[in-house]
Amino acid sequence: MWKVPRPKRVRWLLCLGCLLLGAPAMAGAPIVAAASSLHFFLEEASERFTQQTGHRLRLNLGSSGNFRRQIAQGAPFELFLSADEGFVQALYREGHVVDEGVIYARGRLAWVQPAGRYPPPDEQAPLAGVEDAVAALQNGQRLRIAMASPEHAPYGVAAQQVLERAGLWEASRPLRIQGENVSQAMQFALSDDARGGLVAYSLVLAPGLAARSESVLVPEAWHTPLTQRMVLTPHAGEAAQAFYGWLQQPEAQALFRAYGFSTE
Repeated sequence: MWKVPRPKRVRWLLCLGCLLLGAPAMAGAPIVAAASSLHFFLEEASERFTQQTGHRLRLNLGSSGNFRRQIAQGAPFELFLSADEGFVQALYREGHVVDEGVIYARGRLAWVQPAGRYPPPDEQAPLAGVEDAVAALQNGQRLRIAMASPEHAPYGVAAQQVLERAGLWEASRPLRIQGENVSQAMQFALSDDARGGLVAYSLVLAPGLAARSESVLVPEAWHTPLTQRMVLTPHAGEAAQAFYGWLQQPEAQALFRAYGFSTE
């Protein structure tokens, strides 16, 4: 019997209960656990997959680190799409997944800020917003800098590496606000008291968010590559296996690229 640590058990069971008590049409559909950087990609991908195959999916989006732990504890996910291949590799070494899975994409980190509120971001100085916020702090102005938690989210690890490389990690400490996952960090980055944030480029490209934000890519060389890997679990049934295969086909690969991922 798998167990969730007691302090988080009630919240986790409530979340899982909401997921499992969905509309009757979703009964029996496989639960796909996926990094929140895939949010908008998966909305479109799962719709296309269902139209083509008739198989429906239940999407559970969150931080890869939390899903890695839950799968190790026996959570009934059938397919795991991680934003960090290391979590999949660890699950394989521990015997919790069927194999080592496959790399499905590589992600990009971006600086994002509310549209029209500050000078446009510059690709020659993608961290200028952080520098501005640190300078403003000296004058008593507190402009928040958003990022995902490095403890749970690979994009949070990348954001920390970028800030450390630029010598801004300690200076930005009083300003940083961390989301449990990168989707939450995106929300924080566009809030009223934020200067901006370091988030997944795939979220920046979502139509509804692109109109409200300005962004610039952070050079890949500034952080460890965001190599994203997916894997089936022993719970996987026909629909999950079919979606796993579909995600490796040219149509899905083109859709990954449309959402800012690299598939090479």
